[in-house]
Amino acid sequence: MSADCLFCRIVAQDEPAYVVLESSDVVGFLDTRPLFKGHTLVCPRTHVATFDELPDALVAPLFGAVQRLAAAMPTVLSAQGSFVAMNNVVSQSVPHLHIHVVPRTKGDGLRGFFWPRTRYADAAEAQRYADRLRAVI
Repeated sequence: MSADCLFCRIVAQDEPAYVVLESSDVVGFLDTRPLFKGHTLVCPRTHVATFDELPDALVAPLFGAVQRLAAAMPTVLSAQGSFVAMNNVVSQSVPHLHIHVVPRTKGDGLRGFFWPRTRYADAAEAQRYADRLRAVI
């Protein structure tokens, strides 16, 4: 736990939140600035700042909770689906790993990704990027 971390304080119940789900490993609570009503943040109870720091033992509990929540949104919120996203360092407003689960309905105004798209110059450039990433992984 980190005393200066907002999400750690929520996990410890030292900060108010509208809790949606809880387990021994994970907590989900409503985002205070939702894209749509029901927008939920799911995070590990343990302070983990970024995705690459997430211990293997927390992958299944975290993503299992996200999956259950996303599956519930159509029934509970009359949504047609959900948007699941995670920022990792860049645009991560709270440095405690969290996954956004947002209810979606066709025509809700949310269009694709929030950032501009780009293109590879050609197949050779795309292959170079793939090769570089594959070499490290």
